[in-house]
Amino acid sequence: MNDYVTVKRDGEIAVVLLDNPPVNALSLHLREPLHAALETLRDDEGVAAIVVACAGRTFVSGADITEFGTPKQLQSPSLPDLCSTLEKIAKPTVAAIHGTALGGGLELALACHFRVADKGARLGLPEVKLGILPGAGGTVRLPRVVGPEKAVRMIVSGTPISASDAFEHGLVDQVAEGDLVQDAVAFAREKAKSGGPFVPVRDREDKIAAAREDPSAFEAAVKEVTRKVRGLEAPLACAEAVRNAVNLDFDTAIQKEREFFLKLVAGDQSRAQRHLFFAEREAAKVEGVGKEVKPRDIRRAGVIGAGTMGGGIAMSFANGGIPVTILEMNREALDRGLGTIEKNYGISVSRGSLTEEEKAARLGRLKGTTDYADLADCDIIIEAVFEEMAIKKEVFGKLDAIAKPGTVLASNTSYLDVNEIAASTSRPGDVLGMHFFSPANVMRLLEIVRGEKTAPDVLATALTIAKKIGKVPVVVGVCHGFVGNRMLGARNEESEALLLEGATPQQVDKAFTDFGWPMGPFAMWDLAGLDIGWRNRKAQGKTAVIGDALCEMGRFGQKTGKGVYLYENGSRDPQPDPEVDRLIEEKARERGINRRDISEQEIIERTLYPLVNEGARILEEGIAARASDIDIVWVNGYGFPVGKGGPMFWADLEGLPKIVERLEYWHGKTGKDVFKPATLLKKLAESQGTLSGGSKKVA
Repeated sequence: MNDYVTVKRDGEIAVVLLDNPPVNALSLHLREPLHAALETLRDDEGVAAIVVACAGRTFVSGADITEFGTPKQLQSPSLPDLCSTLEKIAKPTVAAIHGTALGGGLELALACHFRVADKGARLGLPEVKLGILPGAGGTVRLPRVVGPEKAVRMIVSGTPISASDAFEHGLVDQVAEGDLVQDAVAFAREKAKSGGPFVPVRDREDKIAAAREDPSAFEAAVKEVTRKVRGLEAPLACAEAVRNAVNLDFDTAIQKEREFFLKLVAGDQSRAQRHLFFAEREAAKVEGVGKEVKPRDIRRAGVIGAGTMGGGIAMSFANGGIPVTILEMNREALDRGLGTIEKNYGISVSRGSLTEEEKAARLGRLKGTTDYADLADCDIIIEAVFEEMAIKKEVFGKLDAIAKPGTVLASNTSYLDVNEIAASTSRPGDVLGMHFFSPANVMRLLEIVRGEKTAPDVLATALTIAKKIGKVPVVVGVCHGFVGNRMLGARNEESEALLLEGATPQQVDKAFTDFGWPMGPFAMWDLAGLDIGWRNRKAQGKTAVIGDALCEMGRFGQKTGKGVYLYENGSRDPQPDPEVDRLIEEKARERGINRRDISEQEIIERTLYPLVNEGARILEEGIAARASDIDIVWVNGYGFPVGKGGPMFWADLEGLPKIVERLEYWHGKTGKDVFKPATLLKKLAESQGTLSGGSKKVA
């Protein structure tokens, strides 16, 4: 047909091969020739069956996201048109799936009568992660193949399943053992010889019949998968669309699905989530690290410290298939750390997310030591010791003496000057920051801190390793706190002032959870441990009126049963504590503060507007390369609501002129520097520019 779609014959079986690199996205230039080919083969009496396959490394991995919101998305033939045409073909149709069949790719496969998959294939409908739902029949066809309970779990989570899981639940009809296309052709030939009937998925009712009679199991599954959606619209729409597939006829359910899709795709939440999708890919593009820069070979990692951070970092490398040597100062601390790692893996086994064999394999990649000399064969070494410059410089001095030439030396520092750390070695080009977030084996963000002398191939190595161990990397520059913690300081600066002036901890936290955060700042203090912030403040010569007083009372948070909140009988559920209310009132009286009612809007203005303002300063200084990098940091490392796209994207939606006006108001009222609008922010507000897109008027 053309370069994107070719048709070959294997006897009476037609093989339609799609080739739209890199992931065979269903762009208009692919849909048009595919639709024409299907119509031709439908009417060709010499064709007994049709196999749809893909060239390259994967089956169709989805729709073309760049077409969303443009005329091309709806231009005929649309993906729903394509699926409808394919589904109406009377002769057997077979999708031959390798790599991934995701989103529109799986919807295309569901429009076929049958699916044959390579044993390494993965299948799913991840549209929810872009703030939308499947818009070409996925929510209506999938329940008819795997049942509504399995379908709602797949669609609301957006998590792909393996070929074996798909086969077990009827989504795949055969798992290929040999050549995929040959096996699919043989399968199609046998089906054609059988003479049918070939029932399209739209007409299959057996998998949804039970839920129509008794919806209790389905509704229980819906409740389970939507209990933590935190204000996101797409998961609820996905669940409702699957419910429609059970309760309505096929055509009505399809129509409702399309209405949901069009509403979601035009909304701010989907725009925000699509922004994050592309932002994550942009973050991998680093100035001075082009394709010609090759990463160093990493065969073994070393981690210094077996505590919470060190253990989590070691697990991340072991999970990524990289052997790790963990160094501790004494055997007792080492054994305790290794024991915690084994316990964590055991919990994963008990939850069913890890097999005993996988647990054994990962533990087998870990080796403990108390001797620096055992790190000599490591290709990358990450220190995760106390956040004190003297200690870190001492560690890097020792590493400089024992590490082989070319070893990447990384600090897990969250605040300190990477250039000063690098200067304690004779090889500053090999040194960078790799700031993991706690728990390091779970949290996706990795702030890669580029020092003045960090070599390009060292950065390339860190970016490659991040991907291998399942992290989202963002390269940042050197300053106190880098991007995330520097902005966190700005966000938290007014937290105690709000309490002293009249807000309660629960009121502040509710403003945050209503906004979409998983928890508010005071609940987070308790979870992390108030003593951690106390220790950091002491090291920096700083104080906090309420935070210090709570620590002096022995209230360190959840681990002591008391912090900002009360945690009774080992509960993790924060309860207001009258003792803390009295403490706040007492500290306010001491300072002559007349407490007053504080609105939710004021809380947002005094916490999140400074967060945006500090982000703008970071952009001005070149600490972050682009606003979207900041969004990636905050969504993946700090829990900024996904549906708002990160603080910088949200600021554009909120309106930069509004933010600048309110910052100037609070700066005039308090005189605090945190409210003084950044130059970049003022220029963009005046020129009607955006943080995401900038402005031609900004110098």
